[in-house]
Amino acid sequence: MRRGGAPLPQREAGAVRTRRKYQPSTVATLTVARLGEMGAFLDAETGSTHDDILLHKTQQTAPVAVGDRVKVFLYKDPKGRLTASMRVPKMEEGQIARLKVINVSRDGAFLDVGAERGIFLPYAGMRGRPQIGETVWAKLYTDKSGRLAVTMEVEDEMRRASASACGKVRVGDHVTGAIYNYTDAGAFLFSEERYIVFIANKELPPREERPRVGEIVTARVTFVRRDGRLNASLRKAKEKALETDAARILELLAVRKGKMPYSDKTSPEVLRDKFGISKAAFKRALGHLLKEGRVYEADGWTYLKDMPQETSQPPEDGGTLARG
Repeated sequence: MRRGGAPLPQREAGAVRTRRKYQPSTVATLTVARLGEMGAFLDAETGSTHDDILLHKTQQTAPVAVGDRVKVFLYKDPKGRLTASMRVPKMEEGQIARLKVINVSRDGAFLDVGAERGIFLPYAGMRGRPQIGETVWAKLYTDKSGRLAVTMEVEDEMRRASASACGKVRVGDHVTGAIYNYTDAGAFLFSEERYIVFIANKELPPREERPRVGEIVTARVTFVRRDGRLNASLRKAKEKALETDAARILELLAVRKGKMPYSDKTSPEVLRDKFGISKAAFKRALGHLLKEGRVYEADGWTYLKDMPQETSQPPEDGGTLARG
């Protein structure tokens, strides 16, 4: 007896059982060998009816009959048995698409490709650390074991699928798309118009505020390259950025009780780390505050005006005054 209670007919008298040729997380076209109470049983082509694969009634998207050839997605049921579903991936191998993360594990994640079960995204194929519910760019492929898998390494596919922005976009225009990778130099975005857009680190928000891989953002075009790609910024135009950067300076001054060891002499690396902006942007914002009379500089420090100051030399950042 087998699942569904139907007796097992012998496909071939004295047939020799061969190694199962099908495995989970694959797509196959199989023949309906028989029908049972639970659904249809598909010939696993091992020569033994014991290996027939159940295509449950709930996994059938159309009626099937004995002898039909059916394209199915194979997976393991909760009891570890190979099972079939007519809900196959909605994308072909080698294609890229925006896919939703439906589960994460220590070894990777599972993405929804439209099949009955999620497809595995190995840890090594991740860009960033995707979380459940996020949507990311990924490619469907077959791994070394012959199973379907996905990867977020889609740079080559993006390049082949991209369009040239030359003659179609001007500096100052805005483009919207999803971040698909971060490198040491910055972020890469694939726009709705299929433009590849590079956003340098200096044009990104502070590290803790940066968009996640897969997040959709709108960027301002700063340069149209000869190869048809774009450079862009997530920072506001200089006039608006000036107000935002000045507010950041005032916020830190307020937290530090009106003083900070940063001025126009501070190194670009320290300013980038503390404020998430370039030295040029910091100097513009600080100059704006100096001109308005809201701050002043002394001995490499910046002070908030109308704040009582200690008479002793301020300590280094994070230090305390020595007491005699």
